[in-house]
Amino acid sequence: MLPRWEKTLRMPMVTRRLRDPDVNPCLLESDASTRCMAENNYDKESCSSHFLKYKNCRKFWNSVMIQRRQNGVKPPMPTAAERDEILGALGKMPY
Repeated sequence: MLPRWEKTLRMPMVTRRLRDPDVNPCLLESDASTRCMAENNYDKESCSSHFLKYKNCRKFWNSVMIQRRQNGVKPPMPTAAERDEILGALGKMPY
């Protein structure tokens, strides 16, 4: 059994999943928008470009996931390595 202080340091399962690059393809965009909010005293207007980039990232990878699911490819969300290959084949960031 873990000491009490160690239990409080562990992240909840949902948080760990969202921080996993194989699960969350938009981790960099999410971190950038969170950082922008912290740096700009939580002024949403100052960070609208970061929010838009995150939203476009989610839309892009959601469309990839839907296409893979329709084609019967498992897992529906490409791993981080597969995403790097996809982005490399496109030549630039689509979002």
